[in-house]
Amino acid sequence: MNKALVVILAAVMLDSIGIGLVFPILPALLREVGHSGDITLALGALLALYAACQFLFAPALGALSDRWGRRPVLLLSLAGAAVDYLALAFAPQLWMLVLGRAIAGLTSANMAVATAYITDISTPDERARRFGLFHSMFGIGFVVGPVLGGALGDLWVRAPFIAAAAFNGLNFALALFVLPESRPGRRGGRFELATLNPFASLGWAFGISALWPLAAIYVVMNFVGAMYGTVWALYGEDRFGWNGLTIGLSLGFFGVFHAGAQAWLTGPAVARLGARRALVLGMAFEIAALLALASSAQGWVVFALGPVFALGGIGMPALQALTTVQIGPDDQGRLQGVLASLVSLATVFGPLFFSQAYGVLRPHEPGWIWVVGAGVYLLALPLMLRLRST
Repeated sequence: MNKALVVILAAVMLDSIGIGLVFPILPALLREVGHSGDITLALGALLALYAACQFLFAPALGALSDRWGRRPVLLLSLAGAAVDYLALAFAPQLWMLVLGRAIAGLTSANMAVATAYITDISTPDERARRFGLFHSMFGIGFVVGPVLGGALGDLWVRAPFIAAAAFNGLNFALALFVLPESRPGRRGGRFELATLNPFASLGWAFGISALWPLAAIYVVMNFVGAMYGTVWALYGEDRFGWNGLTIGLSLGFFGVFHAGAQAWLTGPAVARLGARRALVLGMAFEIAALLALASSAQGWVVFALGPVFALGGIGMPALQALTTVQIGPDDQGRLQGVLASLVSLATVFGPLFFSQAYGVLRPHEPGWIWVVGAGVYLLALPLMLRLRST
């Protein structure tokens, strides 16, 4: 594994730890700065604002990295994140917290630049395996971050923000002193301001005949992915009587299995089956796991399904690798910005849909929520049949 890849993967993990650190303490901090016990609407608005800013700015950062190079855009966003988290640690009023979360959403859109960097330094045959490593490192960060954030938040509710600033500062130093430039950017030619418009970038992606089915599948998969974070804890409480510790252990268990599968199984699966078949196989495993989860009556079955769910994780890196071969190297940053924007869009609407669906199903049969998720997944099947074998 080359040095540049190791550095960018370390940066991805540090970045996701920084993001995950603040999630456990947001409710308590909202109560402190908002001087109110009921923070449900405010918390939902903060989460939606964060995702909306990612949606708006990910295409812009990706396009700017095509023009000016990956390192300058990455360094600027990391420095901005470090300063922003430090300011949030001492924000005395609610409006400052809202503004800070908007800026945090903007700077977290740098994942588009990181995936474009991986595309730059990888051959088409290497991309699926390396995107698997990318998702694995991101997943590990989201296992470590919330655990560390919860522990620090018990000491002082603002401590996780200081830790997040420190992680982003470390990330900035790593990128500044160790990370080489993967693509210097285009020095000549005219830069169109329209490329910074997220809706123009989405129109560009969906206007490419070979790309739009892949982008649509990407939306469906991330939309269903939002289901787990939305209803997992509620389902564990309702169906099995789990407490907070058991719910946390189950999420950590799945995170470890998922990260391992994406890191070590994606490359061999794509090499042996091709990206298209690996994508279909991953979706088949996930649908099978969802249907089994829907019919499970005992909590241990959920843990036993961990490896099956993990095998479903090979689909996303395979899909991401398929998208990169549809366009030339000059637009890879723009493409990754569009994909990151689509993830954010799914993060906004997925929780709204699945929370409402679970509210309807909960009094009758809560397990049917997983059948609903499997049904949404099947919407992508006609699109998969359009894909060429790769």
